[in-house]
Amino acid sequence: MQVTIIGAGILGTAHAWHAVRRGHHVIHLEREVEARGATVRNFGLVWVSGRASGELEASLRSRALWEEIGAEVPAIGFRPCGSLTLLRTPAEVAVAEEVCGRADAASRGFRLLEPVEAREINPVLRGKFLAALHCDRDGAVESRQALPAIRAVLDATGRYTFVPGTEARAVDGTRVHDDRGNTYDADVVIVCAGAAHGGLVRDLAGDLPVRRVRLQMMQTAPLGEQLTTAIADGDSLRYYPGFAGGALDTLRRSESQDPVADEHHMQLLCVQRLHGGLTIGDTHEYTEPFDFDVTEAPYSYLTGVVEELLGRSLPPIRRRWAGVYSQCVDPERLAYREQVSPGVWVVTGPGGRGMTLGPVIGEQTTNEIGL
Repeated sequence: MQVTIIGAGILGTAHAWHAVRRGHHVIHLEREVEARGATVRNFGLVWVSGRASGELEASLRSRALWEEIGAEVPAIGFRPCGSLTLLRTPAEVAVAEEVCGRADAASRGFRLLEPVEAREINPVLRGKFLAALHCDRDGAVESRQALPAIRAVLDATGRYTFVPGTEARAVDGTRVHDDRGNTYDADVVIVCAGAAHGGLVRDLAGDLPVRRVRLQMMQTAPLGEQLTTAIADGDSLRYYPGFAGGALDTLRRSESQDPVADEHHMQLLCVQRLHGGLTIGDTHEYTEPFDFDVTEAPYSYLTGVVEELLGRSLPPIRRRWAGVYSQCVDPERLAYREQVSPGVWVVTGPGGRGMTLGPVIGEQTTNEIGL
């Protein structure tokens, strides 16, 4: 079959991967010269820990798919690093104790560790914390190099053509018209336009059950030592549905977040890039119009948290940035996926789970279409 895919972020690229691997021919349109949206502005984390029960099977499948892709495309930098959520109060420890006692704890790879045990896994953690929730299912990829690396392997098959700097303007049946006057005929069209909910997407699907979320992140110069796992702080317990329960309710009632963390809806996530720098974040802003500035207070707060946990000063901050991702507001869906007309599908809205779930969302779509 001939497949036209619109949008070359992680969702579009994952759909292209599955379609080409199954023997189909793909034309892949991207309005930028290179993807510039949420896919390249995230942590690169494959984050199984904390997923809702209904997401767990899909998250584990996606983790396995990332490992398979990593074996074929080493340049994506996949590594099964796991994570440590570092707990600084008794109430946070109680949440970890509760989730470690659940029936799915082994599937999630959860273990509650004393500080000395956590430091055996990640010796860089010389700072202050009471305990650590270890998840050995979590992993990481290099978000800024994964997409071109995957495309290079697809291109070598002879069944894949990437068309950058080209915006799809209209879809007539399964014929796509671009802004350069070209047309592309296909059997199937898959639109993965990310946080671009207007324009072509609105023409095809109307108003979607999605919202846009803005975040701020930063990256340091090389740390000079190896952070062997990703790390998170106890605030992350508040943001992931897999931690919901009585202990988390008690935490919310008894402990307020730091005022800066509360104002900016923050958690700490931190992963080391292959070049040695740390990617650190993040904030969440839900109400549009979003600010076009980046705000300094969250960066100062996150720097303090990481330095407390590592027990050392951070290297200089080399980059700060903001990003916007698309989040489906239907909690029953991993993402918004609909056939909006015969042979035409719109897929968007994985939320902050896009890097984690991209491969499995692509697999599910290709299965549903019958590719």
